[in-house]
Amino acid sequence: MEASEEKYLLHRGLLLPRETHTADSLTFAHEFELRDDDILAVTYPKSGTTWMQEVLPLVLNGGDLTPVQTIPNWDRVPWLEETRLAIVAERLPTPRALVSHLPYHLMPKSLDSSKAKVIYVSRNPKDVMVSSYHFHKMASFLDDPGTFHEFMDKFLQGKVLFGKWTDHVKSWRHTELGDRILYLTYEEMVQDLRGSVRRVSDFLGRALDEEAMERIAAQCCFNNMKTNCMSNYSLVPQDIMDNSKSPFLRKGVTGDWRNHFSAEQEAQFSAVISREMEAEELSSSLWCPEPSPPAHQ
Repeated sequence: MEASEEKYLLHRGLLLPRETHTADSLTFAHEFELRDDDILAVTYPKSGTTWMQEVLPLVLNGGDLTPVQTIPNWDRVPWLEETRLAIVAERLPTPRALVSHLPYHLMPKSLDSSKAKVIYVSRNPKDVMVSSYHFHKMASFLDDPGTFHEFMDKFLQGKVLFGKWTDHVKSWRHTELGDRILYLTYEEMVQDLRGSVRRVSDFLGRALDEEAMERIAAQCCFNNMKTNCMSNYSLVPQDIMDNSKSPFLRKGVTGDWRNHFSAEQEAQFSAVISREMEAEELSSSLWCPEPSPPAHQ
């Protein structure tokens, strides 16, 4: 089943939802002038974007909870490529924090000419796919995902939002940003959120005391974010995102793929990802984790 032209636009080979993207918003993103003190958190969809929209404001303002409790995350740390940025860009506090799902080659030219920093968060693609599958079920502006196996085939072919996972990860592993980019994984954040927040604060040159670190880590734990209406997308009308079908912030765990993949599906999925990532100097543990008990059929 091909993607619906009514719901998606095709931009440089990538499927993007028309609900939040237009030709004008993509031009605005391409021409956006990044400042030297801007920070971009970049992810493939369903890899920790909402988490970074919570972490970044708190790290940048020393742990003041006000913005994450009073400003919706899409205005607090807006997407570079979405329509909302043109509306809120001028009122963002300095330093500005943005998020993006774009691959490296579609970044604004000003990324290379500025000193802006990037935090790239990656996640096991099996968990990414499971999360995306459930997201498609609850978001009316996306096509019905079909069966789990049908969606897996589309995911592996890159016929999903923002293209192939492997292409996205590889694009951000081959940049000329040097020490201006920090690589994190979703799994690291789940395992040691406080340590991950510390890495972010050190990367951004923020000297946070222990009390601020504890406050940020506590606020950014999954259960707190899940109940924060400024972060859990419950403010979005139900006819656009139906949280009764699947909550936007669903589980916040690692390894949920084991509850969805059959042994045959896991083997097929891992074979494709491993082949496409073969030349990368990236630990295969990201996409081929330790042997696990048989998945639920």
